[in-house]
Amino acid sequence: KAQACALGQVGFSVILLDEKPVSRQPGRPFDGRVSALGRASCRLLEALELWPAIAPDAQPIRDILVSDGRLGRRPSPLHLHFDHLDGAAGEAGEPLGHIIANQQLRTALHKAISLLPRVSIRSPARVSAMERDAFGVTLTLEDGETLRAPLCIAADGSGSPLREMAGIRSITWEYAQTGIVVTAHHERPHDGVAHEYFLPGGPFAILPMTGNRSSLVWTEPHARAKALFALDQDSFDAELRARFGAQWGRIESDADRFLYPLSFRHARDYIADRLALAGDAAHTIHPIAGQGFNLGLRDVAVLAEVLHDARRLGLDIGARTVLERYQSWRRFDNVSLSLMMDMLNRLFRMDTPLARLARDIGMGAFGRIGPLRRLASRHAAGDMGDLPKLLRGEAL
Repeated sequence: KAQACALGQVGFSVILLDEKPVSRQPGRPFDGRVSALGRASCRLLEALELWPAIAPDAQPIRDILVSDGRLGRRPSPLHLHFDHLDGAAGEAGEPLGHIIANQQLRTALHKAISLLPRVSIRSPARVSAMERDAFGVTLTLEDGETLRAPLCIAADGSGSPLREMAGIRSITWEYAQTGIVVTAHHERPHDGVAHEYFLPGGPFAILPMTGNRSSLVWTEPHARAKALFALDQDSFDAELRARFGAQWGRIESDADRFLYPLSFRHARDYIADRLALAGDAAHTIHPIAGQGFNLGLRDVAVLAEVLHDARRLGLDIGARTVLERYQSWRRFDNVSLSLMMDMLNRLFRMDTPLARLARDIGMGAFGRIGPLRRLASRHAAGDMGDLPKLLRGEAL
């Protein structure tokens, strides 16, 4: 939807295909997931004039604490602290980012798209066949309707059927981990502090939401995650409190919990004849630092700018040379960040005294080197490299 919104706002004719009925989109049930929006992603939403609808429900991230530990022991005193007063991700005092529920993002995008006259929605719609030639791409829907365009953008998720139809191969592996996602209510305020607590089973992330609430992304091996998920409410909350600590006071979780098996996937190519992959269809990463949605928005910004520039020059927007500019612009950022998240997950799962000591010393040293810490913060905020206009907060 973000891609359709970005293109529709600059006058492209867009047909958006969605498998779910459009009447259900704004009010779809909450699926537990939230997104940690970096500064560059927030600027993109501002440039698309979506931020006013999102801001009231977006929780600013003022600090990020990263620590290593084991269950039943206090976190290591050698930890990483990213402070919004550092000015690493913008002006000093600006939030490092914002937390927003995916459901609220979908609602804002749906409302914005419904106001764009050149964007039409087919819903529910599923593609049964795709044919590409030198002049365009034809999609056949399951109900028999055919659609013709110079370019197809596949933003249809990690299991992308369009990617498979195009024969684009992927590098993929499973993490043998499952994420438990749940919202917790706590007695004391979180003060806008996000925590990433690394345990042997996987990271335990506490993401501040509006009010005295936090979204928890709790990673464990598959069997352990399923056992925790099946606990009754009191037992589950007791397990939460054992990991949460006492600083938030009394903690109670919502009755609704969600399980998400974790995997890595990266497409070998982001483009094919008359086709471009974006978001999870191109890359799916470990949620260890909450960067997946930010990478997808960077794809949106670059692809929109590439296509807009091509149209102004009178070029065929589906030409291979046009799409290669998108692929070359996005590949290094996506690959480097994907592999970094994979490496961090593997590094923090090593549960030996020597590995824990090395991690603690490394985090303590890293946190005391100001320029290096600020560089990492800028990278996480999406403020590194050759930024497209939307990520700079500029209209196309």
